[in-house]
Amino acid sequence: MRPVVSDTGPLIALARAQRLDLLRRLYRRVVVPPAVRDELAIGSDRPGAQRLADALSAGWLSVGSLVSDLATIELRQLLDPGEAEAIALAEQLDARFLVIDDAAGRRIARRRGVTVMGVAGVLLSAKAGGTLVAVKPVLVEMASAGYHLSPRLVSAVLARAGE
Repeated sequence: MRPVVSDTGPLIALARAQRLDLLRRLYRRVVVPPAVRDELAIGSDRPGAQRLADALSAGWLSVGSLVSDLATIELRQLLDPGEAEAIALAEQLDARFLVIDDAAGRRIARRRGVTVMGVAGVLLSAKAGGTLVAVKPVLVEMASAGYHLSPRLVSAVLARAGE
C-alpha cells in the first residue's frame, strides 16, 4: 500500500486536538520529510509535541529521506521548507496523497500531479468510514487549539458531513 505524506500543519492540528490517531487508523502509514519533522518541534513543550513523538516512536509516523535535493530547489523558492519537501517526497514515493492545508502548497502540488487532501478531508474520510462519529467537535477542538480553517470551509465541511 502506498504511503500518505503529510505537511506540518495538519499533523500539529490533529495532535493538539488529540486526534492524531485518526491518521494511523485510516492510513496505517504516514511519512514526513526531514523539514516537517524539524517543524514539528519534537521534544519541546508545545501542545501536541508528545503525541507526535509517540507516533514517531511507534513507527506509523516516519521520516522519509529525499533521494535528491534537486526536487526541492524550485519548490523552496515558492514555499516554506516543510511544504517544499513534503511535495517532493510525495512525488518521490508516489504517495496516495499529500495531507496539506496551505493554499499555495495545495495549488503547486496539484499542478505537479500530486493528489492532495486537507485535514478537513481527513475528518470527512474518518466519519465516512465510521472511525469518527462527528466532524464538528473535532473542528471545534482544532480551533480551540489555535488551528485556523476559514468559516466558509468549516460550513462546507459540516454540510458534507451532514452536521
